[in-house]
Amino acid sequence: MTIRVLLADDQALLRSAFRVLVDSEPDMEVVGEATEGTEAVRLAKEQRADVVLMDIRMPGTDGLAATRLISADPALDQVRVVILTTFEVDDYVVQSLRAGASGFLGKGSEPEELLHAIRTAAAGEALLSPAATKGLIARFLAQGDGTDDGRDPVRSARLDALTGREREVLVQVAGGHSNDEIAERLTVSPLTVKTHVNRAMAKLGARDRAQLVVIAYESGLVRPRVD
Repeated sequence: MTIRVLLADDQALLRSAFRVLVDSEPDMEVVGEATEGTEAVRLAKEQRADVVLMDIRMPGTDGLAATRLISADPALDQVRVVILTTFEVDDYVVQSLRAGASGFLGKGSEPEELLHAIRTAAAGEALLSPAATKGLIARFLAQGDGTDDGRDPVRSARLDALTGREREVLVQVAGGHSNDEIAERLTVSPLTVKTHVNRAMAKLGARDRAQLVVIAYESGLVRPRVD
């Protein structure tokens, strides 16, 4: 299947470079370009995009708001958002993950990294840059939101629906580990791990593994650490 990619960035030069790169791949194509968030949401629906490469800072509706709109629309539940950032706005990145983005990527990344990120997001199987994403989530959730220890009591209660093994797998997912790595750690098959991950996502209402990581931290199942 061809991965349908939507570019959302207000810089024409960057969009042009991304288009050339994406269209050069046999398994993906650019189906639209947006210069601000509202247009990105509309085109994601009209063009049936699989992955949106979303800049955070755009005029009008920014990438963060657009990500929330995409995540909240049932008609777009198969759309995955990859946030493009300079890593100078880490707090925005974490907000984006909370809003439903599948992960993030630096604009200075190598072409192969961008293509891998698109394929990974489309598959919904793993976080983008898991170690960096985990570090950002830990750092900013550790700051809390001014309420107790930052734990979300609603999400904490929802963890009661998970089995013991699903909790174990969720902890490993929050550690940025792949299915194969988790399988080796827990001495089970990768298929079993994938089944537990999918069940945890369904029970917790998570769109993908990125949201599972956020839920694991916000619920208090995994405690943030700042090294």
